[in-house]
Amino acid sequence: MGLYVINNNNDTTKKHHHIHKLFLLCNYILLGAASSCIFLTLSLRLFPSLCGALLILLHVFTILGAVSGCAAVSNGTNRWYSAHMVLNVLTAIFQGSVSVLIFTSTSSFLTRLDSYVREENGGVILKLGGGLGGVIFFLEWVVLTLAFFLKYYDIVEGNNNNGNGVGVRNEKVQNDEDLKDWSLAFKV
Repeated sequence: MGLYVINNNNDTTKKHHHIHKLFLLCNYILLGAASSCIFLTLSLRLFPSLCGALLILLHVFTILGAVSGCAAVSNGTNRWYSAHMVLNVLTAIFQGSVSVLIFTSTSSFLTRLDSYVREENGGVILKLGGGLGGVIFFLEWVVLTLAFFLKYYDIVEGNNNNGNGVGVRNEKVQNDEDLKDWSLAFKV
């Protein structure tokens, strides 16, 4: 899984390779944090409530965004890249707002969730989930930045598949192909 590095002597290829590894590492951490948030939410026993289900759905969308990011790097198609960017931006906004809401008004947020856990224990669990939500918010913006740089280095290196399997060609290859159409008298 991942991109193949052809020339390790090129400085941009080395940067691309390091950013690719960091991107995958951040996505794996994002997957772990989002699944941990799901288990914390389930430990609050708030699945029967609508707010609890929406909170779990937010973490599921975070997991889907991380998986689509790994698929975007593996396939290199614009479709997965666009889906990854849209999912991460939306979930980052919601993760950050839920995290701020948890830390500013824990008791009112807990009563709104209709949890069956005692308020003291529920507050601690909710703050743990809010802390992980803050980490997820930060990691999603890091992943978005790394995805932008990966796409940039793909275009610079000419590995960009425009959805139809045709990569961007450099000028020397294009000029050599243009010369094939000329008559022998013009070739020097």
